[in-house]
Amino acid sequence: MSDLKQRLRDDLTAALKAGDSQSVGTIRMALAAISKEEVAGKSARELSDDDVIVVLTGEVKRRKEAAAAYQDAGRPELAEQELAEAAVLARYLPDQLSRDEVEQMVQTAVAEAAAAGLTGGRAMGSVMKQLKPATTGRFDGAELAAMVKQSLGM
Repeated sequence: MSDLKQRLRDDLTAALKAGDSQSVGTIRMALAAISKEEVAGKSARELSDDDVIVVLTGEVKRRKEAAAAYQDAGRPELAEQELAEAAVLARYLPDQLSRDEVEQMVQTAVAEAAAAGLTGGRAMGSVMKQLKPATTGRFDGAELAAMVKQSLGM
């Protein structure tokens, strides 16, 4: 079992003992999402910490999107609940990268791709392949792709 998954289970037990219903519900949903991912596909497998981070990042993103939808629909109490759940899940994610840090990484990767003579879609693929491992779970992938496209002039 991955260390992060074990930490989630331990924290679930602690939250149950403390009577923290917000954390209990959120951690249970996260563990369910992890279990679902483990049995998805042709064969069951144990997720690594990196895989668990990807699942948790997706869950945080879903909560933030739901909060925005609730806010737009005039339901601030539900938006607050979704954001509170996102905050619980964020405790298990690595520190997020700032936009400035990612822009610096993008500029470096784009310069390396240009030096290798890559342009257009090939450069995009090369840059994303280089940046993805360093940013997974620490920065939004769609925003990263947009930044790369802008830097490449696409």
